Amino acid sequence: MSQSELLRRVIFVLDANAIEYMVTGSLVSSSQGEPRSTHDIDLIVNIHASSVAALVRAFPAPDYYLDEIAAMEAIHRRDLFNMLQVDTGDKVDFWILGNDPYDRERFSRRVSWDLGDVQANVSRPEDTILQKLRWCELSGGSEKQFGDARAVYELQYSILDRAYIEAWAAKLNLASLWQRIQDEAEPLKA
Repeated sequence: MSQSELLRRVIFVLDANAIEYMVTGSLVSSSQGEPRSTHDIDLIVNIHASSVAALVRAFPAPDYYLDEIAAMEAIHRRDLFNMLQVDTGDKVDFWILGNDPYDRERFSRRVSWDLGDVQANVSRPEDTILQKLRWCELSGGSEKQFGDARAVYELQYSILDRAYIEAWAAKLNLASLWQRIQDEAEPLKA
């Protein structure tokens, strides 16, 4: 099963079980910016413990590895759990929606986006940039994360709400990285 088929199946199961989701991470930044390969599908999910059993049933062993106990613990901790597609090694990270004000804001702003041949709820380009900058900061200055953010800025420049990015960059202590993007980028202006 290809990564896009896996994503389509995951979205179908989430929708069928009324689990709100948002695709984020490199899969989205590759669609909104410069394409690059990734074996991870990152999702933020608003999932309750009562939905975990249905998720586990939808992705059974031996084709998938999804630990029900780990998922329940992740919901309790407001952390993440993952699922592995055994034959391809593709991984789905389910990040539990927590109480962080920015995470709640970006989740509420999600938008339908074409990810190749899959239509999905994804983070808006502004939030993709901000989250990539957060990961850059958390990883000690990852140029890969910064480059992803810059590429989204360059390609989506004409539709970006730069005031929104500016405000959240200040709140998240990312102002210097945000300024660096503006200094270094070569945006495509419509």
